[in-house]
Amino acid sequence: MISSENLESSIINTFRNSGYRATPQRIAISKYVLSSRQHPTAQRAYLEVKKEHPTVSLATIYTTIKILKDSGLILELNMPRGQTRFDPNIEPHAHLLCLKCGSIRDWMDPIMPELIARVSDEANFTVIGSSLDLKGICERCEKRGESPAKGQSQASRAEASQ
Repeated sequence: MISSENLESSIINTFRNSGYRATPQRIAISKYVLSSRQHPTAQRAYLEVKKEHPTVSLATIYTTIKILKDSGLILELNMPRGQTRFDPNIEPHAHLLCLKCGSIRDWMDPIMPELIARVSDEANFTVIGSSLDLKGICERCEKRGESPAKGQSQASRAEASQ
């Protein structure tokens, strides 16, 4: 994730290096997506940016997101039910996906980069990207009494968490 001090200059450089103008709308879209911890959809970015830039189009949102993705500044997450969300955290990490409320939480652990390095070394394989999605029920849904996905017992969930 880009530091907040360098965010705007990094955004401007990204657009210029990609052959695009760094318009106020594109900068606003980029700031929103790059600083969001919520893994926003393009629609969510559109609704948020539209508050300050009422003339922004959905096409500008998608073009801007594509530029950010192609530049390696965000990851595209293809979620269950066909939803696409975007993650500015490009460091190796896992996503904890709640199957009830749809929340996504990043989970960082030092083992992730170590595992990728080990696989790369042992398999003589150059890793250029990774994705680890762990699906289950978040703590908030568990407390509300939401049940796990069909076919998954309490014992198998406990076993998976070990």
